[in-house]
Amino acid sequence: MAELSSFDPTQQYDVLVVGGGNAALCAAIAARREGASVLVLEGAPKFYRGGNTRHTRNIRCAHDSATETLTGPYSEEELFEDLLRVTGGKTDEPLAKHMIRESKEVLVWLTEQGVRYQPSLGGTLTLGRTNAFFLGGGRAMLNALYRTAEELGIDVMYDAPVTALEIDNGMFVSATMTHGGASHQVRARTLVAAAGGFESNIEWLKEYWGEAAENFLIRGTPHNRGTVLKMLLNAGVQETGDPTQCHAVAIDARAPKYDGGIITRLDCVVFGVVVNKNAVRFYDEGEDIWPKRYAIWGRLVAQQPDQIAYIIFDASSLKLFMPSLFPPITAPTIRELAGKLELDPTVLEKTIGDFNAGVRPGTFNHADLDDCRTEGVTPPKSHWARKIEAAPFYAYPVRPGITFTYLGVRVNLEARMLMQDGTPAANMFAAGEIMAGNVLTKGYAAGIGMTIGSVSGRMAGRGAAKNARN
Repeated sequence: MAELSSFDPTQQYDVLVVGGGNAALCAAIAARREGASVLVLEGAPKFYRGGNTRHTRNIRCAHDSATETLTGPYSEEELFEDLLRVTGGKTDEPLAKHMIRESKEVLVWLTEQGVRYQPSLGGTLTLGRTNAFFLGGGRAMLNALYRTAEELGIDVMYDAPVTALEIDNGMFVSATMTHGGASHQVRARTLVAAAGGFESNIEWLKEYWGEAAENFLIRGTPHNRGTVLKMLLNAGVQETGDPTQCHAVAIDARAPKYDGGIITRLDCVVFGVVVNKNAVRFYDEGEDIWPKRYAIWGRLVAQQPDQIAYIIFDASSLKLFMPSLFPPITAPTIRELAGKLELDPTVLEKTIGDFNAGVRPGTFNHADLDDCRTEGVTPPKSHWARKIEAAPFYAYPVRPGITFTYLGVRVNLEARMLMQDGTPAANMFAAGEIMAGNVLTKGYAAGIGMTIGSVSGRMAGRGAAKNARN
């Protein structure tokens, strides 16, 4: 791995990859395997390398049959239908279908780069057929990619944020990066931007969310501030995606401001009810299967007073989901639980009482759209509705946990950036979060961010290497 002592400012690389996560490494490896010389600039220190990939667990890819770790087939058509469902039909259809087709090769390709899989985890995600889980999680997956990069002779520099890009009419010329307190110019024939979104830039988030963004918790890296994204947009690259849309889940309100990761996420919404600070419910907790709805709850909580909410359930549900890092708050009665949560006890008792009165009997099955529902309750609970009556009672306080933003650069089927006039950039490609908004306009399906990163990384890396040769 390159350090400053080995950095030669006169060298012109074939491919410069800006970023250090899954998408960046897939691009770097793909380009290197095509014969290109590659430099990766990771803005974070080595210990924190990899962006949000460090916190992931699985990847959602199309596949034709069961494997040692996947329980059955998951067709291109079904994956596309799932994408349409979570985005409300709003996606770049040709690009989405192309990426889904490419995803069929990714599981094997990642294995060839040293990544290993394990059987899926249990709980509410029920992903054993659709998603491949990384053995050791995202950090192990990332370490495997870095080992392969090193073996292939890819140069990587840490603590090397890019502070400026020289772009001339859609052609990348050079980048300026800082390392050890000094600035250095890096020249390359092609650029792959894989530096993430702007989720850790609270000031930028406030432009769209107002003061509510102060109460957002950032699940992943504090280094994704959107610096490269903003430079590209200012240089005439066409933007895509809604700046207010993001992957945002409900996470434990006691989590740290940054880098709390996946262990602060809460998957127990379907087992209880969610109330705001006024002790009233505000959305259907059983709208759809959890992997297709968990990423809407951050936005829902963000729209509540003071961006705080509480998941409330009883003893019958305590062991049905993967818990948070923090223990639930518990009390022998709903009234006492309200006191611990600083909620109006009378209102909370009425909210729970009205909900219980509306529950209709059915056969409970959290892995499917069961027939346990409510009647005469607003909002309804469409599935998995059971009375909250078995003491003791439990609650988790939750806040919006932002994973990544959907504003990005527009790309074509080669992952090549498009300029504002619609023409392809001469030598600039994008991969991962920085271009995810082409496919994800809103919503989320578990594991699809890793799919976009891996697929677009391979596409961008191959395209950049070919471009450099020409």
